[in-house]
Parts: sequence; structure tokens; C-alpha cells
Amino acid sequence: MRARRKGAALLVAAVLSAGVSARAQSVDDWLGADKALHFTLSAALAGTGYGGAALLTERTSVRLAVGAGFALSLGIAKEVYDATGAGDPSWRDLTWDVLGTGVGVLSAWLLDRLVHSLEAPRAARVR
Repeated sequence: MRARRKGAALLVAAVLSAGVSARAQSVDDWLGADKALHFTLSAALAGTGYGGAALLTERTSVRLAVGAGFALSLGIAKEVYDATGAGDPSWRDLTWDVLGTGVGVLSAWLLDRLVHSLEAPRAARVR
């Protein structure tokens, strides 16, 4: 548990230090084309994580945590990788990752609820 906290602290420190970027903020528009990619990919990853967890557990809280954790960990990893000099780290990219993650887990949860609500009447008729 202690190692996880240290790892999380190091990751947060790396992301925070990435915020000290030499490039002008005007280049990193809030509605740039790459923001749609961050949003969409994060939503897809969150939904995939939720769906993968659904194969292993019935607990909704675990499914939500796995979906969100999967998408956010990859989004943060991408920004940390960019901070190493491989790209341009951006808080705005990370913001769109968070928004996409929220939409992805919410969409997966709503779909899950819909499927379960359709199965319940069917199961009652079979008996």
C-alpha cells in the first residue's frame, strides 16, 4: 500500500512538473482537433475498462473504478511521456481525458442498466 502511495505521488509530481511548459498556451487551444481525440479515446477506453470488469465482477462500483482507472491512467501516462520531451504535455489534454472518461463510464453504466432492465422481465416470463 505504501509503495502505491509513493508511486502515485511521483506520478502526480511528474504531471505537475509537466505544467511548466515553454510553449505558449495560445498554441494549445481548448477546442483544438487533438482535444476531440483525447475525449473520444478516453471515453472508449473507459467503456472498454468497464466492460472488461463486467466480465469479472457484478459490483458496479468496481466496474466504474476499473473503467475510470484504466482510461485515466493511460491519459496521465501519455502526458507524463510527453513531459519527457517526446511531445507537448498539456493540462488541457488531460482535462479532455477526464471529461471523456466521465462520459465513457457513464455511457457504459447506462448501457449496463438498460441490458439488465431488459433481461429482468424476460427472466420472469421464463419461470
